[in-house]
Amino acid sequence: MTQDAPIRRPRAFRLDADGAPATTHATIEEQPDAYELETATPETENAVTEYAQARGIIARRFLSWGGVLGTAISGLITLALGLWFNTLIDDLFARSLTLGWIGVALLALAILALAVLLGREIAGVLRQRHIAKLHAALTEARIKDDRDAARSLVTDLASLYTKRPETAQGRSVVLRTAREIVDGRDLIDIAERSLIHPLDEQVQREIANAAKRVSVVTAISPRALLDVLFVVAQAIRLVRRTAEIYGGRPGLLGFLRIAKSVGAHLAVTGGMAVGDSLVQQLLGHGIAAKLSARLGEGVLNGLLTARVGLSAMAVCRPMPFSVDDPPGVGDVAPFLFSAKKD
Repeated sequence: MTQDAPIRRPRAFRLDADGAPATTHATIEEQPDAYELETATPETENAVTEYAQARGIIARRFLSWGGVLGTAISGLITLALGLWFNTLIDDLFARSLTLGWIGVALLALAILALAVLLGREIAGVLRQRHIAKLHAALTEARIKDDRDAARSLVTDLASLYTKRPETAQGRSVVLRTAREIVDGRDLIDIAERSLIHPLDEQVQREIANAAKRVSVVTAISPRALLDVLFVVAQAIRLVRRTAEIYGGRPGLLGFLRIAKSVGAHLAVTGGMAVGDSLVQQLLGHGIAAKLSARLGEGVLNGLLTARVGLSAMAVCRPMPFSVDDPPGVGDVAPFLFSAKKD
């Protein structure tokens, strides 16, 4: 090296102002909630929610090969049952006139019950579709600050909870404000604070309880099959309960549509990716190194259950998150991150 060559400092360390090597510090950064990162803005969350609702709750695909297959199988089963009932009634009449009429009466009663159940199923699907469309309409009205549309929509929103005594105060605030001179955006925000926020708190409690049950039971359960069955049962219960709190009354068909929307929401937000984001949360909070493998599995199952609940909350909520940001896993289940760092 010549004397005129400039002296370069090694890149492996730096020097402080006094020429001494800088003191190194090991820094462990907090890992942000993956759910909040994936839905960082209200606009992104609303777009994802409307996409998920369109995939399930308000899907308009009437003809598909799967639908044709289901219709054909259902038709064959219906014909088989019809022939069986016809043969049964004929045999009853052959044995006794009284037995024949009893069979006819029971068959008529069964048909009536089936019609009522089918009517409830259709009503549940239509009600959930109405809630999803109300979500989209309120989103658009708030963006455009449309006062006339906002008045009509918040009145419709309040009518969803007419038979819910716990919403009486919120409904009165919304209906009174709708008659006043208030901007459309402000009116929608008032409706969210007065009417929907108490429902959000109920849903978050349901999510927290479900996540806690799943994390505890799967941590102590001796069989993997029992774990799977319990987690699935809790997820189904959580989705149904979330829809009921927000005004939906899903039967079997309605639940299947909601489940499809929840699955679409999870797929878009990365909720089904078990590895990266959730494991980073565990590592970032210092839990994975302190828990046994079984307890760690319970915590992970609790996190996934909370993610399912948050997706159900997004697709079943009758209006967008406007006043506050959507909750994250750490908001609804903070007990899963309560371990202290060294």
